[in-house]
Amino acid sequence: MPREVELDLFRRGCGTTLAENDGTSAFEPSRFKPMTVATFTQNGSIMYLNRSVRASMTFFSAASLLVGCGSMAASAPKQNRAASQTVDEHITPYQARFGRTRPVIAIVGENSGTELTDYVIPYGILREADVGEVLAVATKPEPMTMRPALRLQPQASAADFDGRYPEGADYVVVPAVSRRDDPALLAWIREQAAKGATLVSICDGALVVAGSGVMDGHRATAHWATAGYRRKQYPKIHWIDNRRYVADGTVVSSAGISAAIPTSLALVEAIAGHERAASIAAEIGASDWSPIHDSRRFHPKLGRNLSAFAATEYFNRWLHKPEAFGFPVTTGVDEVALAFAADAYSRTGRGRAYAIGAGKASVQTLHGLTVLLDDPAEIHVKRTVTVPAGKPALALDNVLADIARSYGRQTAYGVALGFEYPDFHD
Repeated sequence: MPREVELDLFRRGCGTTLAENDGTSAFEPSRFKPMTVATFTQNGSIMYLNRSVRASMTFFSAASLLVGCGSMAASAPKQNRAASQTVDEHITPYQARFGRTRPVIAIVGENSGTELTDYVIPYGILREADVGEVLAVATKPEPMTMRPALRLQPQASAADFDGRYPEGADYVVVPAVSRRDDPALLAWIREQAAKGATLVSICDGALVVAGSGVMDGHRATAHWATAGYRRKQYPKIHWIDNRRYVADGTVVSSAGISAAIPTSLALVEAIAGHERAASIAAEIGASDWSPIHDSRRFHPKLGRNLSAFAATEYFNRWLHKPEAFGFPVTTGVDEVALAFAADAYSRTGRGRAYAIGAGKASVQTLHGLTVLLDDPAEIHVKRTVTVPAGKPALALDNVLADIARSYGRQTAYGVALGFEYPDFHD
């Protein structure tokens, strides 16, 4: 879930007499006084809501749970209206520069808070595909706090990267971050764009690229929950709905969190061709990397999914004491599977995930990311969770199934909504 959005939960979630959604805004709080503003905490949950909104949301959420009108069984998503449309989104094929035989790809985050899955999925898939020099970069050299869970040590700071590659990157992947107005990050993105890099935003990393000004005049997309906010704050950008990713020249953008998989595969295709992308897709367990998507089905709405949203964002946090989920992490762990698992469990509203290990300060993942470990005794781990084995693109399905068994179907569905994951079915 994005860190900061303006919420019109009356209009979208509670079925008031306001006009039906026109497709231009998910949340338009200016219609209500006082303004209804929500800020998201470190783990992606709503930290503050205007009192009137909180009361109304509580009432309608409770009603939806009592009558079951937000369950999957009560109202299955309508047929994807975009599925019958022809969608043509292709990232421009890679053209070698500066005498390079392989592209240089920087995954850049901000140290105080970077969305875990947005950052790790592109890194893991691109490294597995072996289509370029891929570096995990941060604005500063110190450890990165990932949201909603875990800590990573970047492989290079932005300054280190500039010293190693003064001509710049060929691709810069930008995840969602807590401080999307960070001057150093925005300046570095502008510099890389000026040097000819293709910018690839994941989820609400689009808000970072938009804030840099580089996205102006381009088509783009992002997480469903910021649709109205984006259109209001960045009117020079042509925001597109119903796409898992949008490719417009040197600016590429993805929908919410889980869209990092098809976007990364589309980037593999642009660099190494369709056959290589298809091979990697099969290897990791992805059925395809189509941009076809129906973003409307994720918006909170009474009778469709509101009780699932209420479970993860409200009731689980109010009714249960937070748990510490311990994920034993050993050298060679698949970083994509780890990211999916830690991220998903931390979005249940039941607690937060921690990477733990016996007598070690850190471990290296399958493709060389450094995960910093926590002491299970200090964080009082209540439940130990195993990172899913098998094909990493299927890890989220396995994790959601485990969450459903442990905490109920509504909680699992709420997590899937936050991930903007279209493949969670009843």
